[in-house]
Amino acid sequence: MSNGRLESRLTINKEFDSFDQFIEEYVTNISQSGVFIKTKTPLEVGTSVDLRFTVIMDDIETIEGVGEVVRVQDDPPGMGVVFKELSSYSQNLITKLLTQHGRLAKK
Repeated sequence: MSNGRLESRLTINKEFDSFDQFIEEYVTNISQSGVFIKTKTPLEVGTSVDLRFTVIMDDIETIEGVGEVVRVQDDPPGMGVVFKELSSYSQNLITKLLTQHGRLAKK
């Protein structure tokens, strides 16, 4: 087992057939600032993670960056991850996906 060093990052790398599958099967909530990832084995709060989500839309698109686990919950099981670093392309892709699917937070 690891020694719990926060410097080392774990990688979350998933591929999905569509953005809808990404939301339904893996993510229950995504925003410009972070994501809630459904998992039965959440990581500890404070864990840094490399994020890479490949989503098939018109073309294959990849959202990638670095996040940090900020909360863990049991029902539904999973973890809240705040984005720490995203490429401008990934940030723009999230904005596009949220806008297309009506998921942007309303004012």
